[in-house]
Amino acid sequence: MREKIVAANWKMNKDLTEGLQLVSDLVESLKGKKIACEVIIAPPFIHLSGAAERLKETDIVLAAQNIAKEENGAFTGEVSAQMIASTGAKCVIIGHSERRAYYGENGAVLHEKLLRAISEGLRPIFCVGEQLNEREAGKHFDVVSNQLTEAFNAIGADKIAQMIIAYEPVWAIGTGKTASPEIAEEMHAHIRSFLKERYGESVAKKMPILYGGSCNGSNAVSLFSQPNIDGGLIGGASLAVEKFMPIIEAWDQVHK
Repeated sequence: MREKIVAANWKMNKDLTEGLQLVSDLVESLKGKKIACEVIIAPPFIHLSGAAERLKETDIVLAAQNIAKEENGAFTGEVSAQMIASTGAKCVIIGHSERRAYYGENGAVLHEKLLRAISEGLRPIFCVGEQLNEREAGKHFDVVSNQLTEAFNAIGADKIAQMIIAYEPVWAIGTGKTASPEIAEEMHAHIRSFLKERYGESVAKKMPILYGGSCNGSNAVSLFSQPNIDGGLIGGASLAVEKFMPIIEAWDQVHK
């Protein structure tokens, strides 16, 4: 059975005090509860060390939002995979559409970042997704396949199997628009088919594929009920415990 995951991407939100309080509030809200999914949180870099302390003795997994493609050296402002791993983080988001759009990260750069993450024992949450004009032109399947092909180039199936993939239709991120469960499922099934063709049935069956596009407490159950959707990469709804908890608890309803 594939992992079921709800991952929080805080993006560039919350100062240090606010962020650590949110971590504490989430820990308190989950205390004593048996939940049906794994919870991952990806706060900004400044929160990682403090968050790791607060997450001790919990099952919540800590992730970073980005890493440098370089190992170390004179790269002012960058944060290396080794630095992130040293905080206690176990995962890292790579290839988010905002990194692609605003910072020019292409397949070659993301390939290097994946290799760097893997070398430091960080589990990548690799993001793919199409722009609205690409979907309207009927190119969405090709766009996502190309994103996977470029970034996964020459990485062995054993390494690919360690990753998490997140499908985020760019037109549904932070817009309030959500792909219907059927549209989301169609792309998730396409990604799984791609993985089976390139890396074998075992990798395809085990790979968690998350949906990331304005998922919230109202639509989580319908999305998570789809056969190829294994959870969500949550943005805005992860910034308040009262909005994030219903998404986590959606898995309880799916498994009833």
